[in-house]
Amino acid sequence: MVKPLTFKGDKKVKKRKHRDRDRDRDGDDDSRKRKAVEVAGGDETVADDDTWVSAEALSDVSGPVLVVLPGTSDTKPTALASDANGKVFAMPIENIVDGNPASAEPHDVRQVWVASRVVGTEHFLFKGHHGKYLGCDKYGLFSATSIAVSPLESFVLVDAAVSAQSKDAVPQEPEIFQIKTLRDTYLSVQSPKSAAAKADAVPELRGDATEAGVFTGVRIRMQARFKPHIKASKEEKAREKVSRRELETAVGRRLEDDEVKLLKRARREGDYHERLLDMKVKGKSDTYA
Repeated sequence: MVKPLTFKGDKKVKKRKHRDRDRDRDGDDDSRKRKAVEVAGGDETVADDDTWVSAEALSDVSGPVLVVLPGTSDTKPTALASDANGKVFAMPIENIVDGNPASAEPHDVRQVWVASRVVGTEHFLFKGHHGKYLGCDKYGLFSATSIAVSPLESFVLVDAAVSAQSKDAVPQEPEIFQIKTLRDTYLSVQSPKSAAAKADAVPELRGDATEAGVFTGVRIRMQARFKPHIKASKEEKAREKVSRRELETAVGRRLEDDEVKLLKRARREGDYHERLLDMKVKGKSDTYA
């Protein structure tokens, strides 16, 4: 199933009658397209969760992500972004609580990247809203202009909580990563050099840092429905939801209240089919008693 990516503050669209939809089908919907990016969803019960959470491990990073860049003394919280021409830049984050990067959410589709891992490798790819991949050339300059993947578009994510190797390294705390190129250099930020740039308080992006440090640590925010343990938990809860009628149909007879509770508990604990078989056998023995 394909669902649009939503942002905080978006108005929910009310369902309209068929004649209204037909009348407006050819209307101008560019404003909606600018605020949505189609991504592949999963199970219905999971796909409806559009909240944003922080990736805590490398295995979490998947689907639409917001890469929150490290801050500097004279810049606002920013995110990695790309425009339709493939220019990559740091973009101020508007959806954030008290400047806390752990609360950041995207407000513009240019801030959203779809993260995926190359099968059989530790390499990650980041595809922009315009279908082009994030890349870093040998000079440390970022762009997003390629529709194909090469070593320039491949990155390694380093968990800063388990890999801090220099005296200036990011403190060992969860949810912090470094984005490393295949040339063993890191994405980093620098304070604006010119006075005019400092007025805008937007850091400069580089991809040629040779060591991990305080200006290389990023936070990756992602949609909860793509986070493995959250997704598994929601799918488990969906499996637990079963009606009395479904249980009675499976057993082939009317059930007592305690039998219904027993089967529901069995679905949660994983021995549902064994309990179901026991009740079917019990039902047959009662019939011939």
